[in-house]
Amino acid sequence: MLTYPDTFYARTAATTKGRLPLQGRSEVDVCIVGGGLAGLTCAYELAQARRSVIVLEAEAVGWGASGRNGGFVGPGYARSHASIASAIGEAKARELYGLSIEGMRIVSDNIRELDIGSADPRPGKIGVVRYDSGDSLKRARDRLAEDHGHGVDFWPTEQVRDVLRSSKYHQALFDPHSFHIHPLNYARALADAIEMRGGRIVEGSRVVSAELAGPQKRLVTASGEVRARQVVFACGGYTDTIVPKLRASQLPIATYVLTTEAAPELIGKAVATRAAVSDDRRAGDYYRLIDGGQRLLWGGRITTRTSEPHDLAALLRRTMISTYPELEGLKVEIAWSGLMSYARHLMPQIGQLSPHVWHCLGFGGHGLNTTAIGGRVVAEGILQTSDRHRLFAPFGLVWNGGVFGTVAVQATYWRYQMMDWLRER
Repeated sequence: MLTYPDTFYARTAATTKGRLPLQGRSEVDVCIVGGGLAGLTCAYELAQARRSVIVLEAEAVGWGASGRNGGFVGPGYARSHASIASAIGEAKARELYGLSIEGMRIVSDNIRELDIGSADPRPGKIGVVRYDSGDSLKRARDRLAEDHGHGVDFWPTEQVRDVLRSSKYHQALFDPHSFHIHPLNYARALADAIEMRGGRIVEGSRVVSAELAGPQKRLVTASGEVRARQVVFACGGYTDTIVPKLRASQLPIATYVLTTEAAPELIGKAVATRAAVSDDRRAGDYYRLIDGGQRLLWGGRITTRTSEPHDLAALLRRTMISTYPELEGLKVEIAWSGLMSYARHLMPQIGQLSPHVWHCLGFGGHGLNTTAIGGRVVAEGILQTSDRHRLFAPFGLVWNGGVFGTVAVQATYWRYQMMDWLRER
């Protein structure tokens, strides 16, 4: 029987439904490799368009980062807007940002239309800075309103500290349109919706070989095979070497999350809001109240180390206590890690590897909105209803640098940490 990593989400999942591995031979219009949110969104869009589709998942639906992330749903990418604009121009950067807003709306629309109450959507996100930066936040607020009609509120330091009682924080932008959810319940409900529309999902079905040339593609698992006219690879941080070019473009980066014991009165003295919270540092802290306000979910830190450190809970707890010393007595209940998929350019990698072979990867840093829009634009490309996937073409499958790339990423993260430390002082 497949097991899921021990997380708060797994313990509170609305369903424990399992699916059998692939058996025998299947023929479909589209085969999607990867049962995370990118693959599931693509499959859902295709099933709605009455295409025959099968999802091959090596573990279980939502097993990777899709089912154990912070649960934040908001616009943007891991790479800053200014950096994107410097690479492709302001006009194209605005189009891409508009897609990220659409990705956020895809998630909210699916929750509403499919009545996914178990996703437990909660409104609001506070993006806070740990140094005095009011003027730059106001400029960002104005740009969002002018370019995208996306209204956010500027909070001065006094207003921030009314709800986030930490001397570390200064100003913030409050986004009432962003929200946070139970991501595993959302992923599992989306999988159910795919099956209700005629799609198939198989678990425990790792692809062991792939023949991608010719008009019909062939993907083989331990107990079966799929023949399809189109293939989508959406494996994220767990991409393996079946397609070497895809694996060589990915940097699997670990991030860490904990949930605390139930202590609503103690937590409420520090965090007096049900909105999600994140700071502006590279790999900064992100947290939110969960379980009806009973517990605190806290995430942060990144590393190229893919194994889980033995002192994971202590590492995260130290960061939490340094921000809110009054939480010193708060105990950790569960701590876990997961691998996100990053490219060197910090943008999603969406497009065609070869005729009728698609990739939809690299969503680390802003996964819940970008996996949604990534899945949609790939489905549109397959259905030939749009070529919006081409907006991501400038950010292709660049080589990750191998072992040297991993070392460079870790060194860059340490440099950012030092820059953040100096800036705050």
